[in-house]
Amino acid sequence: MARGRSKAQGDAAAQQYSGEILSQGIFTEPGVLKNMLEVCIREVIEAEFEQFLGAGPYERSERRRGHRNGRKPRTMKTSVGELKFDIPQSRQGGFRPSAFERYQRSDRALIGALQEMMVQGVSTRRVGEVLEQMAGFSVSAQSVSRAMSELDEEIARWRNRPLDERRWPYLIVDARYERVRVAGRVVSQAVLIVAGIEEEGNRRLLGFWTGDSESEAAWSEVFEDLKRRGVNGVEMVVSDAHRGIKAALARQFQGVAWQRCRVHLMRELLKRVSWRSYKELAEDLSSIFEPETSAGCTRRAEQIADKWEKKLPRMSRALREGIEDCLTAKKLGGRFWRKLNSTNMLERLMRELKRRTRVVSIFPNIASCERLMGALVMEIDETWVCEKKRYVAMDVEEIRG
Repeated sequence: MARGRSKAQGDAAAQQYSGEILSQGIFTEPGVLKNMLEVCIREVIEAEFEQFLGAGPYERSERRRGHRNGRKPRTMKTSVGELKFDIPQSRQGGFRPSAFERYQRSDRALIGALQEMMVQGVSTRRVGEVLEQMAGFSVSAQSVSRAMSELDEEIARWRNRPLDERRWPYLIVDARYERVRVAGRVVSQAVLIVAGIEEEGNRRLLGFWTGDSESEAAWSEVFEDLKRRGVNGVEMVVSDAHRGIKAALARQFQGVAWQRCRVHLMRELLKRVSWRSYKELAEDLSSIFEPETSAGCTRRAEQIADKWEKKLPRMSRALREGIEDCLTAKKLGGRFWRKLNSTNMLERLMRELKRRTRVVSIFPNIASCERLMGALVMEIDETWVCEKKRYVAMDVEEIRG
C-alpha cells in the first residue's frame, strides 16, 4: 500500500475492493467464512501483540517492552456470526487489539479479501492491502500463510476423520468437474463426493476427493479410503452407470446391491429423441416408476419399450437393458425408494457447489480448488448434522409415529 495514504482513503479503497469481490458472488452465505475469519483475525492479533511487546514468544530482544501474562477470552459479533478469541495479555497492560475496532469498519473488506484468498492463494498483494487496513500495520506473508495452513489442516482433519462409530448401510456417490491450472495447462479435474446414510437414518457427507477423471482407479482409491476410515455394513450404493464407478464397486464392495440412478437413465434415454417426441417420451418414462412393486415397473417399462420400438429401437433396447438396475431400491419399500431411487440428494449439492464456484472460472492450482471445495462441503455437512428429521425412516414404527 502506498505510504502517506490517509486511513480514510485506505478504508474507502478496501471497501471498494471488497464490494468488487462480493459482487462476483464467490460466497453468498457467511457460514463458509466464519472459521476463516477466526483464524485470520487471530493471526492479526498475534502479530499486533508481538509488535506491542517488541518481541515474539520466548524471544530475547533489546526492543522488548513487556512480557506475556496469559490470555483472556473475548467474542466479536460480526456479519458471519459470533467469533471467539483468546486475547493475549501483558503484565504491563495496555494492549487493545485494533482489529476489533477496525473490523467494524472493514467488515466487507475483510470478507472480500478472504474470498480471494480462498481461491487465489495466500500471498496476493490485494489481500495484504486489505488486511493491512484492518490491522493498521503490514501483515506479513508468513502470517497469511500460517492462517491458510491452519485452514488446510482443519479440512484435512475432516477428510481423514474416522467413520467407524456406526454402520453405513447406504452410500450415494457422484462427481462434478472443475477447471484447474496444473503444470501450466488448464485441465478438467473431477471432484468425487460420497454421502452416507447411517444406521439411524441420518445423512452425512463422508468426504470429497479430486482426480483426473472418474476412472476405476480414482473411484477405487475413494472406496479404499472409506474402508480405511471405518465405513462398514454397506448394503447398497446409489450412483449413475459410469463404468469407472461400476468397476470399482465390483472390486471394493463385492456383493453389495447397486441402485442405478433413475434420473440419469431417463436423461440418457431422452438424448436419443428429437424435440418433437421429447415431451411424450418423458411422460412415458416417468410413468414407469409409478407402480408400487418392481414387477409392475418392469411390465410398464416393457410396454413403453414396445410402444417406441419402431421409431426409437436403440432407446427401447437401452430401456430394457437398464430398467432392472433402477429398481433395486424399490424392493426395499416405499420409504427407501423415495430417498434412494436416484442421486438427487447429491445433485442438489452439486448445483450449490456450481452456483458458488462458477465465478472462479479457473482455479490456479489443486490446493485452491480443494480449499474452496472443502470449506463448502464441510459447511453443507454441518447443516445436515443439525437436521431435526431423519433423512430415511429406518423402522416402521417411526413412520407410523
